[in-house]
Amino acid sequence: MEKIAGLSDEKIIRIPTSDNFWRMGDTGPCGPCSEIFYDHGPSIPGGPPGSPDEDGDRFIEIWNLVFMQFEEGPPGTRTPLPRPSIDTGMGLERFAAILQGKHDNYDTDTLRALVLASADATGQDPDGPHRTSHRVVADHLRSSAFLMADGVLPSNEGRGYVLRRIMRRAMRHAHMMGARDPVMYRLVPALTRQMGAAYPELTRAERLITETLHLEETRFKAMLERGLGLLADETGKLGDGQALPGNVAFKLYDTYGFPLDLTQDALREQGREVDAAGFQNAMAEQRKRARAAWSGSGDAATERVWFEIKELVGASEFLGYSTETAEGEILSIVSSGAAVGEASAGTEVGVVLNQTPFYAESGGQVGDTGIISGPDGLHIVVTDTQKKLGDLFVHLGRVEAGTARVGTPVVATVDHARRGAIRAHHSATHLLHEAMRRKLGEHVMQKGSLNAPDRLRFDVSQPRPVTPDELAWIESEVNARIRENSEVTTRLMTPDAAVAEGAMALFGEKYGDEVRVVAMGEGEGNRPAWSIELCGGTHVRRTGDIGLFKIVSEGAVSAGVRRIEAVTGESALALIAEGERRLAETAAALKANPAEVADRVTALLEDRRRLERQVNELQKKLATGGTAAEIENIDGIKLAARNMGEVPARDLKGLAEAIGKQIESGVVALVSTAEGKASIVVGVSPDLTGRFNAVELVRAASAAVGGKGGGGRPDLAQAGGPDGHQAEAALAAVRSAMAV
Repeated sequence: MEKIAGLSDEKIIRIPTSDNFWRMGDTGPCGPCSEIFYDHGPSIPGGPPGSPDEDGDRFIEIWNLVFMQFEEGPPGTRTPLPRPSIDTGMGLERFAAILQGKHDNYDTDTLRALVLASADATGQDPDGPHRTSHRVVADHLRSSAFLMADGVLPSNEGRGYVLRRIMRRAMRHAHMMGARDPVMYRLVPALTRQMGAAYPELTRAERLITETLHLEETRFKAMLERGLGLLADETGKLGDGQALPGNVAFKLYDTYGFPLDLTQDALREQGREVDAAGFQNAMAEQRKRARAAWSGSGDAATERVWFEIKELVGASEFLGYSTETAEGEILSIVSSGAAVGEASAGTEVGVVLNQTPFYAESGGQVGDTGIISGPDGLHIVVTDTQKKLGDLFVHLGRVEAGTARVGTPVVATVDHARRGAIRAHHSATHLLHEAMRRKLGEHVMQKGSLNAPDRLRFDVSQPRPVTPDELAWIESEVNARIRENSEVTTRLMTPDAAVAEGAMALFGEKYGDEVRVVAMGEGEGNRPAWSIELCGGTHVRRTGDIGLFKIVSEGAVSAGVRRIEAVTGESALALIAEGERRLAETAAALKANPAEVADRVTALLEDRRRLERQVNELQKKLATGGTAAEIENIDGIKLAARNMGEVPARDLKGLAEAIGKQIESGVVALVSTAEGKASIVVGVSPDLTGRFNAVELVRAASAAVGGKGGGGRPDLAQAGGPDGHQAEAALAAVRSAMAV
């Protein structure tokens, strides 16, 4: 530094403490460092680094050069790195403060604007008693907004939980400044004005950030006021400096939703602590009760292993809304129904990661497939992803190479093409739902769905079949929305607010305090989008990504429920290509071009119907012609008995009645052997029904062809049997029955 920067000796000092050595944590790369401090002048209290009054603010570190030289191992061990390096880092905002002649980062133009916005929203002096609270609001607003712009949304796990804690700390400080209504969301425009030009993602996500902050603060303030009131009641019972009992803190958390860290923050200002051990004991007791209740829940007890794993590792964090590849750590491995520490190549496994981009099957959307890879050649092929106990994501598959071990860092990669096809079908389902409601009526509601990579299946409440014209309109309307190529947006809202905005809650979904609202298509009038639904699935970024929508079939599932099956994208193109191939083959067989196929088929069908009518007339003439020469006499009674061959069974009654009119008085027995089976009709003239019963005669004939029974009226009955070869035996049976 002396040679390069020309600094005098008194400005280059060695700090005789551990501050001159940098490490990333208890283990990992480390080494000595060279820190650069800026002297803000004697007007600011404080001494140089290493001096007794170094905690003052006169000397502020603005830069650090770390000479990465060692690998920190277990306590007391340190080994040289094979390739030492230099890591350099500058404090951007501290440097900006120097350039702007400010001593404090919060006095720089960007952050000062946010502090002033906070002061304006709360009505509190930016430099008064609440100076620190304004700074917390400004800093945490910025952090929260950037996290949300990067795809992180508040939740109770992982990154989402970190975001929620950041947001709630700022919201509590706004509450401390007397804000009775939500404040944070009103500050977003000030943030985007300051930083939107440099970070356009803030401007793109401004609506999402605003709505999420409003939702979170509205819910948080209700919880905060209730919780702080209860906390005040409980602390009023304690002595000076006495810790809050753990069971009380757990009651605030479990019953009223007041998290432990918030309780600790509130008590810290009073100089109190929380009995953390007592809190953990109360938490353990609750888990014990939950396990006892769950263990007796019938078939669910067969998957006890997942309950134990969730109790150990907690819920999985889903990253798949914003990425298809993510790093993670193997938290648990299940093989043959039991948790194991490792699994070698060839083993079927269920793997739980701390965070995953893989979507687990739910809401009609099938689970993702893909690869989990790790060190030493670890390669796990994931064939399905399922949810256990609501929020535990289990990657089902097979270890193809290497050894999977609990604690191993891995990279999880979703099958991109398959996920894309699933997204297209899922988004098309939303458009299909809205199109059906607009064409058929608002009674159309989802009753079930499947969104797979190769197709979609959509069941809706609909009392009658959907006509071809209606299906054509629906298909055309969905494709029109696809061609719009409008952005598909996702927001977090309360279920009530979402429904009030026009969102549809889907059948089979379970909704919590917050829901994802998916909107797509250009809005009309006061409606912000064409389709608005509550949905936790993954979707395309723009409707144009769906590509093409084609309905395959429509049919009944049960009373009042119809099913639409359809395809999108590549699957739709493949369906059209297959249809064109078959049309070309049909045209070739008809010796016509494809445009003439419909007319040619219509003509052929008309020819067939005409020929069938001619054949039917000829058969009737043949059956009734020459009857007089074929009349038998059974004890003085006329009998017209005839094997009709391939005459359709449905024509036998008409023929029997025609022959009966010709013979006037007597019995007619006809047998058809169409399709190899025997169909029998027996007619008895009205004057003989007192002597012969057509039902009894036809049953006798039926027995001869392997049939059972028969039915009808005394003057006309029918029966059948499986053996058409015994037609003559059936007629002989009628003769015998008449001769008795």
